[in-house]
Amino acid sequence: MAYLLARVLYYIKPLMTCSSFDPHDHAACRATALSQAESACAAQGLQFTPMRRRVLDVLLGAPKAMGAYDILELVTPEGQKRQPPAVYRALDFLTSNGFAHRLEKLNAYVACACPGAAHRPAFLICRVCDRVAEATDVAPRRLGDEAAAQGFRIERTVVEALGICPGCAA
Repeated sequence: MAYLLARVLYYIKPLMTCSSFDPHDHAACRATALSQAESACAAQGLQFTPMRRRVLDVLLGAPKAMGAYDILELVTPEGQKRQPPAVYRALDFLTSNGFAHRLEKLNAYVACACPGAAHRPAFLICRVCDRVAEATDVAPRRLGDEAAAQGFRIERTVVEALGICPGCAA
């Protein structure tokens, strides 16, 4: 399924390449990513429900990683009852289909900077402001070699680097 998504998004230009640390036209970046998600879901026959769209839009517009309950507050219309399971289902869909990532360290979520691309991201997390940038294909390749040599099968690798972003370092 991930391979199919990668093939579909390969033909949808331009791929989103926004970084949280680089200045860019965030509105265009956000609109492009939402459009790509809609197109990819349509091509695969996946339901891109209004809740999934709202959750992805919140993640794309967030200046830093967001927890599920922070997202819940932003996607629930004023006066309506909050429904955490709906947000968790949307987050599960978005992470399972490559539109978002879960950060273990922060127990929070970020939109994927390269949706659909086959990549092993590492996350650069500012310890001052909690902004996150995604670095693609920098996960240590030797880890896979070492695991294979020991007969260990890696199912998932998470690389999260804590540091200081350019804005906080200035």
